[in-house]
Amino acid sequence: MALLKKRSVLLSGHATSIALEPEFWAVLDGMAAERGTSLAQLIVSIDRARGERPLASACRVAALKHAQG
Repeated sequence: MALLKKRSVLLSGHATSIALEPEFWAVLDGMAAERGTSLAQLIVSIDRARGERPLASACRVAALKHAQG
């Protein structure tokens, strides 16, 4: 089983950490690179669109949707 990897980001001026499996981080890194943005900015955009879903779940769903093409 893959261990979770934590990364810290600033959201609305507050530091928060997100713990995801390395495979999800790899997809999110690729998404950011494809969009020509930083991983932090990508996570900010995911955060803004997530509604009531927890941020880690929203990141996983975004990565899954991207991988499904």
